[in-house]
Amino acid sequence: MGACIGGESIAMTGMTLGLHRAVQQRPQSIATIFGARKKTWSEVGDRIARFAGILRRAGVGRDDRVAILAFNSDIYFEFYLAVPWAGAAVVPLNHRWTVTELAYGINDSGSRLLLVDDAFCRHAGELQAACSGLRGCIYIGDAEPPDGMPDLRDLLDDTPGIDEDRRAGSDLFGIFYTSGTTAEPKGVMLSHLNVWSSALSMLAEMRFDADDIYLHCAPMFHLADGVNGFAALLSSATHAFIKTFEPGHLIDVIERDRVTVTILVPTMIGALLANPRIRSADLSCLRALQYGAAPMSDDLLRRTIETLPAVDIYQGFGQTELAPVISVLGPEDHVLDGPRAHRSRSAGQASFCVQVKIADQNGNRMARREVGEIWVRGPNVMLGYINKPDETARVLVDGWIRTGDAAYMDGDGYIYIVDRIKDMVITGGENVASIEVENVISAHPSVAMCAVIGVPDEKWGEKVHAVVVPQPGAELSEAEIIAHCKERMAGFKCPRSADIRSQPLPLSGSGKILKRELRESYPDRDHHRHSVSPTKTYTKAP
Repeated sequence: MGACIGGESIAMTGMTLGLHRAVQQRPQSIATIFGARKKTWSEVGDRIARFAGILRRAGVGRDDRVAILAFNSDIYFEFYLAVPWAGAAVVPLNHRWTVTELAYGINDSGSRLLLVDDAFCRHAGELQAACSGLRGCIYIGDAEPPDGMPDLRDLLDDTPGIDEDRRAGSDLFGIFYTSGTTAEPKGVMLSHLNVWSSALSMLAEMRFDADDIYLHCAPMFHLADGVNGFAALLSSATHAFIKTFEPGHLIDVIERDRVTVTILVPTMIGALLANPRIRSADLSCLRALQYGAAPMSDDLLRRTIETLPAVDIYQGFGQTELAPVISVLGPEDHVLDGPRAHRSRSAGQASFCVQVKIADQNGNRMARREVGEIWVRGPNVMLGYINKPDETARVLVDGWIRTGDAAYMDGDGYIYIVDRIKDMVITGGENVASIEVENVISAHPSVAMCAVIGVPDEKWGEKVHAVVVPQPGAELSEAEIIAHCKERMAGFKCPRSADIRSQPLPLSGSGKILKRELRESYPDRDHHRHSVSPTKTYTKAP
C-alpha cells in the first residue's frame, strides 16, 4: 500500500533510463530480434538518437505528439524510445480501427506526424486529408515506400543523432486509447512516472533479468504488452517480435529465438493449445507466460497448466488509466487442487506501487467479501483523458481512479472480479455476474467462444442472454446450453435465451469481447439499467 518510492528521484524518472543502462552495461548484447534481423544495444542506442533527429527535422517539437500505425516490429520498439528522446509523446494507434476511427485518434490527440508500415501505408493519403494537423508521414516498413513518402531507412543513413531532451516524471509520455468496449475510445494521458512505476511493478512481479528474451506477441499499441516490454527494457533483457499472432508461427519463434517470457490474451492461449504442434514443440526455454486483458475460463486455465506444466503462469489485471497495472496473480496461486486452488479464480493482490480498495459509490471502504467497485491510487494513476474533462472528473476522485469493475476482496487481500459494473445483469433484483456464467458455458467441450449480456425483459427487467460460438465441426443448441448451465449453477443465473453463431464474436484490439456491439442489436437496453447493489455479497466467495 502507499507510494512506490519517494523523493526527487521519482520526479526525474524517464522511460529512456533503461536504454541508457543497457547501452552502458551490455553494449554488445543482443537487444532486438525480428526474424533474421538482430541488433545490439549499442546499435539500438545509436539508432534511437538518429531516429529522434529525424523527428526533429520533420518538425516535431517539444510536447508534440507522434502517432504510429503498424504491426509489431523492432522499429515499433525504437519508436517508443525515440519519440521521448526528441521531447515528444507517443500515440500508438489501434491497427484494428477503421480509417474514420484512426482519423479520430489522430485529430483528438493532436498528432503532428504519423509512422506507417507496409500493412497500413495505403491509408496514409486518406488520413492526411482527414487530419489537418498532420505534417507528414514516414514509412517504417521493409518493402518499397509509397511515392513521395520518406523512408526511415534512408533517413537514418543521412541524419546525425541528437542529444536527449530528458523528458521524465510528470511529463507526458503518451496518449493511449481505451479499447472502447463500453463506449467510444478515450485518450488516456500517461506520464513517464505513470509508465515507469508500472514497469517497475512488472519487473518485480515477473522477475525479469538480463538473460530473459521477451516476446512481443500481443499488439504493441496495447499496454498489456507495453508494460512488460518496458519492464524487460529496465532489466536489459532481449526483445523478440512477432508481427501478428498466428499459433504455428508463435511456436516457431519461441523455439527459434529461445523466448523465455511472453504475454497472451486468453483467446490466443486457446488457439495456441489447439495447435497440434504444441505437443511436440521444444518450448523448454519458456519460463513464464502471463495472460491478461480478458478473463480466462476455469477450463482454459486447467488446460494451460496441464499442457505447459513447467511454465510459471501469471495473470495481470489492470486498465489503461493505470498504465495499466492493478494486481497480479503469481504462479504459486495458479494451482488446480488443494487449499489454494480457489485463488486461481482471483485477479491476485495489489501490485507494487499500487493501493487498492473496494468501495461504495461514495468511496467508502467496503467490508471484506462485500461487493463494491475497485478504486486504485498510486504513481501509475493517469493524468486524465485528453479533451474530456467531464469524463476525467467522473473517474478521478481525490487521487483515486474509479475502475468501473465490481469486485470483492478476501481476508488476504486477493481481489475477486465480479464483473464490469456495466456488464452486470440485473434480473428480478438479483445481480448476476456475466463472467461467472461465461465460465460455466466455456467449460462445455463444444464451446469455442461465448459472451453473456443482459437483454430487456418485461417480467424481469433484464434476462441473462448467451451468445455462443461452437468449436469447429461441433453442433450446439440453445436448449443444450441452458441445460448445461442449470446443472451447474443457480437458476436465476442461467441464460434464459441463447444465440448460436458460426462467426467469431467481435473483439477489441486487446482481445476483449466487444459486448457493446452485441448489445446494440437489442433496443432500449439502457432503459432497463439499474445500479449494482454495492453491499450484496458475491455468492461465489470462498
